[in-house]
Amino acid sequence: MRNKSCWRGRLVRQSQPGRMRGFTLIELMVVVVILGVLAALIVPQVMDRPDQARATKAKQDIRAIQAALDLYKLDNFNYPTTDEALSSLVPKYIARMPKDPWGNKYRYLSPGVQGTIDIYTYGADNLKGGTGPDQDIGNWELE
Repeated sequence: MRNKSCWRGRLVRQSQPGRMRGFTLIELMVVVVILGVLAALIVPQVMDRPDQARATKAKQDIRAIQAALDLYKLDNFNYPTTDEALSSLVPKYIARMPKDPWGNKYRYLSPGVQGTIDIYTYGADNLKGGTGPDQDIGNWELE
């Protein structure tokens, strides 16, 4: 059995007699340095994304609510009033009414200030106005 050794019942071919193959310390250090450089470049860019993801989710929810309201209007010839609110859509037009990404209810006005109807959220601070994550998001600014 030349150049072979038995390890747990298996025959393993070695590149040189008596020497195990593996990674050297220098190779491992190079890999760790490369991973560190990649992490230093990528992590700062990814850390700013949660607020952007929440705003995108709010816009998608508002589009879904708008679609449900349009179906409601097709059946009833008008949108629900502000007093009837969005609860009139559940469960026939939308399975459940979503909350905004910050855990608050979406707001609804009919007739709206910005258009025929307004569907909106006040953002992270749940107060009118604001910038950044506190910015209001409404159906009037969607494409």
